[in-house]
Amino acid sequence: MKKIYILIITSMFLIFSVVLYNLSIKKNLIYQNIYESLNNIYITSSSTPRGRILDINGEVLVDNEGIKTLVYHQLQNITLEEEIATSLKLSEIITLNNEPNILELKKFYLLLHPEINNNLLTNEEKELYNRRKLTKDDLNKIKLDRIEENDLNNMSVNEQKAALIYSLMNKGYAYEAKVIKKDITDMEYTKIIEENLPGIQIELFWERKYLYGEVLRNVLGSVGKIPAEELNTYLKKGYSLNDDVGISYLEKQYEDYLKGTKAIYKVNDDNSLSLIQEGKRGNDLYLSIDIKMQLEVEDILKEQIKKGKALPNTEYYKGSYVLVSEPSTGAIKVMAGLKYLQDDVFLEREVDVVNSSFTVGSVVKGASMTMAYQNNLIEIGKKINDSCVKLYNVPAKCSYKYLGYVDDITALKTSSNYYQFLLAIKLTGLNYHYDMKLPVSEREFNIYRDTFKSYGLGAKTGIDLPNEATGITGKTIAPDLLLNLAIGQYDTYTPLGLLQYINTIAMRGKRFSLSLMHQIVDNDGQIILSASPNLLNQVALEEEYYDRIETGLWQVINLGTGGGYASPKFNPVGKTGTSESYYDSDNDGKADVLTITNTFAMYAPQGNPKYSLVVVSPNVSHYNGKTNYFAYINRYISKAVSDYIYSLN
Repeated sequence: MKKIYILIITSMFLIFSVVLYNLSIKKNLIYQNIYESLNNIYITSSSTPRGRILDINGEVLVDNEGIKTLVYHQLQNITLEEEIATSLKLSEIITLNNEPNILELKKFYLLLHPEINNNLLTNEEKELYNRRKLTKDDLNKIKLDRIEENDLNNMSVNEQKAALIYSLMNKGYAYEAKVIKKDITDMEYTKIIEENLPGIQIELFWERKYLYGEVLRNVLGSVGKIPAEELNTYLKKGYSLNDDVGISYLEKQYEDYLKGTKAIYKVNDDNSLSLIQEGKRGNDLYLSIDIKMQLEVEDILKEQIKKGKALPNTEYYKGSYVLVSEPSTGAIKVMAGLKYLQDDVFLEREVDVVNSSFTVGSVVKGASMTMAYQNNLIEIGKKINDSCVKLYNVPAKCSYKYLGYVDDITALKTSSNYYQFLLAIKLTGLNYHYDMKLPVSEREFNIYRDTFKSYGLGAKTGIDLPNEATGITGKTIAPDLLLNLAIGQYDTYTPLGLLQYINTIAMRGKRFSLSLMHQIVDNDGQIILSASPNLLNQVALEEEYYDRIETGLWQVINLGTGGGYASPKFNPVGKTGTSESYYDSDNDGKADVLTITNTFAMYAPQGNPKYSLVVVSPNVSHYNGKTNYFAYINRYISKAVSDYIYSLN
């Protein structure tokens, strides 16, 4: 029995000890944290440096520049009188670029002279308010309307300036940091610090600095306030209403990595701040872009565009686009687009390769041949006599000239349209005869388009940029349009789509995503994300057919229509394209001039491609003038750029 009593007493003691520990230690910490949160005020910095953007060799393209900024944080216990006093004190210290508007002056005048508030209202109006016939907002409007211009003229210069400062201090939500003035002077900074005004803080606001000016400026993207339509998404992620975020292109695509971490401060009893947690710069984004190569290609492009503009029939030609990538990875090395304005003035338009599309012409014939091989429409090596196709109620359609006897390889070499037309007709299950009626359906168009998309033509390339375009798909189903589709004269494609197409041929049907990101590195130099080849699909085509397509495209540059586009010493493989499209010559929203666009896509060397190259030159010539002169601008650009990139070690 004695042992039982001892056991009970021991158990009670243990229970008492646990309860005492919880009350004195654990609960005390909880109560202490609650007390801390209720009695202490914490604020975060208004701005934090984003991660830098660099090229593949570590050259900084986008950095941060700190701007000393006067900021107001509205404290929980601040009074109206203190805010008015703060605004008046600041008006004595800082200069402002803007003037207060009439409404801001009137509101501040009422705050400075509270004794006149009631005098501005009639007894009848006061009675209506008491009977709830008028609201407080109604009374305020009446009072503001009755303040006269002479009253405002009696305000001192500093009081007028304070009206604007006070308005800025109270704009937006109470918990938001309010920017009073950016880029304050050293003298202003010193005086503000000396005054130790409640809620007033000098912070570095970080703004983007572009070390290469406008080069790649558009694709690098912009930083700004959160777009209204995305506000809820960002708030759920913990952003504040007044935060800056990436709003376009790379800045938006990699926002989660580039954004920094804000500093946290505790507000002391004397209104000074104590740093609780340091802010941290965002992660660095390294691109696959080689800025040295980019600049050299842009210089070549500028020179050739200026030379082209001096040639006849080029009045509608405004500029060209150049893309360079690594076929084995999809990594983009150069993304250039220049619009000619005048003399040596050009506008950077590299984003057009992402969101603009063009009728590209015969450059797509590698994909057209793929469709024919896939559907057993070709007799390997069988030669046919190049000619024209004449369908019922459709004008004759021919190659650009008579090309003699061609087979599947030489049809690519010489760019025979006739050969492609016969394949398109065979796809319907019929053989061609003069003036035939050709029954076509959506089926034949889809067969072509599915094959084209497997190469990236008319499909998303997977590039790490938001809102990538895919081109325009024709809606009309007609016999002649099927023939046009086969030779790249119907649907439109982006330069990025052309780049992925030639890369896929280079990689024997392996279609890799295009990409601009090389790697992402944190503040300690640790790699947290690296690009790796992303295989989207494998084109269903046997190796022997790829051999024939590649042979045909090799002959294009070395023996055929692509002569002069690249030096044979680089062992290049590629295809040219020429197309017709309508151009809006007078900017009235209506296309009124038939123009010619030139395209070119290649890779080199054959068998082990180092780089791929795409050049697109819209509207290089037209049929609207006194001459039909055709300027070979695209050829000159392609030759100069390929000479440069393939000569690099």
